[in-house]
Amino acid sequence: MIELKNVSKWYGAIQVLNDCNLSVDKGDVVVVCGPSGSGKSTLIKTINALEPVQKGEIVVNGTVVTDPRTDLPKLRSQVGMVFQHFELFPHLSVTENLTIAQVKVLGRKLDDARARGLKMLDRVGLMAHKDKFPGQLSGGQQQRVAIARALSMDPIVMLFDEPTSALDPEMVGEVLDVMVKLASEGMTMMVVTHEMGFARKVASRVIFIDVGGHILEDCGKEEFFGHPENRQPRTKDFLSKILQG
Repeated sequence: MIELKNVSKWYGAIQVLNDCNLSVDKGDVVVVCGPSGSGKSTLIKTINALEPVQKGEIVVNGTVVTDPRTDLPKLRSQVGMVFQHFELFPHLSVTENLTIAQVKVLGRKLDDARARGLKMLDRVGLMAHKDKFPGQLSGGQQQRVAIARALSMDPIVMLFDEPTSALDPEMVGEVLDVMVKLASEGMTMMVVTHEMGFARKVASRVIFIDVGGHILEDCGKEEFFGHPENRQPRTKDFLSKILQG
């Protein structure tokens, strides 16, 4: 479904991704973790070309993202993206937020787009809030609307960029519950997160990336959490700090 081959990226003289290789199969739930500034968010944003790369190749479901001839809007319509800060339109109602991209990008009729959007809103447990505006919702509710909006586009894969890091601790659970449900239904997902409980529960694989954009680990969750003696020293250090908390 997703393949990165020797992907490197620089911001000026600073290298943020260093020869990254990974593949994600259909139905995989891959958690990307690592310290702040390691390039996790950059890595996930290269998959739908929100961040261009200077070296390497990225392929999503047979489409070469790094080919300049690729229709990026079409690609992005198939790759659901959920950001840290929701990115909802504040002046539009929840229902309008769910329908606008379906109409403008997919060319759906308004009634069909509305029906699809409300179905996804119901899926994340927020049908009662369909006529509200984002500012009337809690952070957790806004993030669940953002997930419903992404799902309304019928994505083949979902990317989550630290979807709970901007939330109050009490609201983290309601967003993770929706993501756990998606994973159980077979959605292909890549998730940048510090939520190791989520990783332990639903990840099929865990990728650990260190500062400078080096992928140090890429293994199954049982191997990652269950056999710390096999991990790189940098990973052990990270795990000992994050799992204590």
